[in-house]
Amino acid sequence: MTHRVAVLVLHGVAAFDLGTPAQILGSARRGGKRLYQVRACTADGGPVRSSGGFTVVPDHGPEILDDADTVIIPGIHGDLMRAGEPELTDAEIAALQRIPLSARLVSICTGAFALAHIGKLDGRPATTHWAYVDRFQARFPDVKLNPDVLFVDDGDVLTSAGVGAGVDLCLHLVRRDFGSEVANDAARRCVMPPWRDGGQAQFIPRTLPPVTMTSTGPAREWAMTRLGEPIDLAAMARQATMSVRTFTRRFREETGLSPAQWLARQRVEHARLLLETTDLGVDEVARRSGFGTAVSLRQHLHAAVGVAPLAYRRTFRPTVVPLSRRS
Repeated sequence: MTHRVAVLVLHGVAAFDLGTPAQILGSARRGGKRLYQVRACTADGGPVRSSGGFTVVPDHGPEILDDADTVIIPGIHGDLMRAGEPELTDAEIAALQRIPLSARLVSICTGAFALAHIGKLDGRPATTHWAYVDRFQARFPDVKLNPDVLFVDDGDVLTSAGVGAGVDLCLHLVRRDFGSEVANDAARRCVMPPWRDGGQAQFIPRTLPPVTMTSTGPAREWAMTRLGEPIDLAAMARQATMSVRTFTRRFREETGLSPAQWLARQRVEHARLLLETTDLGVDEVARRSGFGTAVSLRQHLHAAVGVAPLAYRRTFRPTVVPLSRRS
């Protein structure tokens, strides 16, 4: 059985958010088999208008919510927000309340307002688009809103910031459900970067660096091809033809992280992939991912995911059973 995903389309749905689950989750495959069944519905089975200036005609009504393993609420266009929350119809509220307790709940962007409206986020950590943080906090003070991150995974409830962060969250779902190898393959199919950590800062508007400055992108690409080698800040700065001071400032502006933080995260992700997809010993995984020693790898992996390398391998290396088949 595939993992059943129902996308509940609300009036004024953000067009990009609507397409994200089908595109990203629909690209997750193992042995050529699709791992998710993604279906869209509206609260009454009828058409709704989108932010893209077109009408969405769903294939399904709210009945598909009844047996969904995951329910995703895309964002609602900002022009339809009044007094800090979407203007939900009675049918939409009824559809939201119809979602079974066993279903995993996911919101993209301002879809978090809909979940908060029916109390699904009370007392829980969550996030939403940075532009709506003040409205959200004023309307839903019981939600532990984190306005600075791309997405929040609170187990059976996950929320993301706007637009591109919905892609990050959907890739995170694939990685969580089926492992890094499947998620990375899905990202390649979608021509997307395979991973941005949920704790990365949202790209809130700030003064842009001068256009004459070159990007740190080439330095990041250079580093990604040699994660197993010693890489220092000066060498990365040389790849970008910048001084160390300028490179460090520009790097943080572009990624929200220092070069050292970014490099450590890439090495952790590479180590996770090796643990999931190879039989290499922990010492060799540590060497190939640039940590040098098994002790260093254990420290970094435990800080990132809370487990030691061998425990991580035991958890993620076996064939993962889809959530729809778990008791």
